Amino acid sequence: MRRGIFFKVFGFFLAVLTIATLTLGLTIGRVWKKTLEAEIDRNLLEKTRLFAQELPRLPGPGGTDLQPLARQAASAGGVRVTIIDSRGQVLADSHADPKTMENHATRPEFVAALQGQTGTSTRSSGTLRVPYEYVAVPISGGAVRMSFPLSAVQQTAATVRRSIWIGSSIGLLVALTAAALLARIVSRRLRRIVTFAEQIAAGDLSARIDQQSSDEIAVVAAALDRTARKLEESFAAVETSRRQLESLLNSMQEAVIAVDAEGKVLWVNGRMKRLVSTGGRVGAPVVETVRDPSFLAVVEGALRRRETCSARATALLPGRVFQVTAAPMPLYRNGARPGSAAGSVPGAVAVLHDLSDIERVEKTRRDFIANVSHELRTPLTSVRGYTEMLLDSSAADDCTRESLDVILKNTTRMTRLTDDLLVLARVESGEQQFARRHSDPADLLQDALETFGMAAREQGLELVLEDITHDPVLADPEAIHQVFANLIINAIAYAREGGKIVLGASSGAEMVEFYVRDYGPGIASEHLPRLFERFYRVDKARSRESGGTGLGLAIVKHIVRAHEGDVRAENHLGRGSTFYFTIPLAFVPGERDTQSQPTALDKS
Repeated sequence: MRRGIFFKVFGFFLAVLTIATLTLGLTIGRVWKKTLEAEIDRNLLEKTRLFAQELPRLPGPGGTDLQPLARQAASAGGVRVTIIDSRGQVLADSHADPKTMENHATRPEFVAALQGQTGTSTRSSGTLRVPYEYVAVPISGGAVRMSFPLSAVQQTAATVRRSIWIGSSIGLLVALTAAALLARIVSRRLRRIVTFAEQIAAGDLSARIDQQSSDEIAVVAAALDRTARKLEESFAAVETSRRQLESLLNSMQEAVIAVDAEGKVLWVNGRMKRLVSTGGRVGAPVVETVRDPSFLAVVEGALRRRETCSARATALLPGRVFQVTAAPMPLYRNGARPGSAAGSVPGAVAVLHDLSDIERVEKTRRDFIANVSHELRTPLTSVRGYTEMLLDSSAADDCTRESLDVILKNTTRMTRLTDDLLVLARVESGEQQFARRHSDPADLLQDALETFGMAAREQGLELVLEDITHDPVLADPEAIHQVFANLIINAIAYAREGGKIVLGASSGAEMVEFYVRDYGPGIASEHLPRLFERFYRVDKARSRESGGTGLGLAIVKHIVRAHEGDVRAENHLGRGSTFYFTIPLAFVPGERDTQSQPTALDKS
């Protein structure tokens, strides 16, 4: 890297200085030569005119010999002098014998001079074979010409160019030396910056770079140094937060495990390590750590659907029950976490809450209630039987009959309570098995109408059907009849006289929703969340008066949930209330025509 920067900077300086030297040498040589030639032309013209003034008229035949004059003028001016007459005949020449020279009437400079103008020309001399600059001016009876050899100019120009190249080469050598030193200095400074960046990339955030100058490289170095300081502070804060979070998660009683998008373990807390035999090895597939199908299904759902999923895991440890809740980790701001493809799911976090003790307590409670209820049925049946026998005897007076009526009424209520407790205990524990089969909702509604229509009319109410669907559901008709019984009896107890109770059902995407609507006083909103709890009563006095046990809606909830449905209530204060419950459809929408074989539930 250091050599690369050095040669790049040095090569750049070399190219710039070479181009500058060539441009300077060629430009100065050319300009100097043109200036010298222009000066020679001017001097030659002046000398030719002065010489022409000294020869105002050429002598006739047998007159003065002009050869000495030409040689004298040529020697004084350092030029060649030629004199011709008006016919172009050479009369004198400082460098040749006029008698041997050809006629010059066709020479360009003499042509102009014989016409009364100053003529100039540049060419090689036919006599001396040397390039000359010629200037001719007219005189009386002919013309006089002076010429200067350009070979001297070329020699002088070559000498000047040589001097320029020598000077430029020395300057280029000095400049390149300075450029090499500068390139080495810049290379070293950049190398320090690169070394600093490599240390930061390797994780050494304590690395620093010191620049004493104030140029652009120093500004960049200072900015990188500030960035490194802030990164060190940020990473220190992140590391502190990570350690605090890790300590917090390790101190939790719940087991926590995080997996990436490929289902590999990212992190486990101490509780999780103690639960699994493998210790939760980071980087291993989660299926090697936890083999419970419910747990794996919840994690898969969180990864694929990006929503919080929950389930109960019973195969993680023998005799232990866990509530598993898995949630997807949030996406990064750029759509993905570092090192993953944009838009990919970064992973999921699963929390396992141990329900074993709660399940054990609940089972103990259910068994206790079931045992107590079962044990109470025999004495209650005996008390009821003997009370009815005493009431049937004619020996009892009115006071005794009134007491016996009270005993019978409370015995009957206690019997209903024990029966409801037994039903609720069996449903909650899963002991009661429901024979779910394809059932027509219209038949279920009609059965409820026929069974409880008379009871409604006795209370001055009308039981009617409103909405009916024939989409079959998977349901146990006897259990659904018990649901309708509890809801309709509850509606009869609270509906107004002269009103009506409406039954109905409507089909949804995967469920059929049944409802029971009354037009009584309604239920206050604060009671709605607790309506389906055991022994919860909105109006305790009225409930006892009607003989209710407070368990009917709780039984409804557990029967519906055992059918994989849900139950809810809506309030219309002053205008009645509506109870809804859902039952799954027997066919997936769109597949009804293709479904021809009975299901395993039908066979059961």
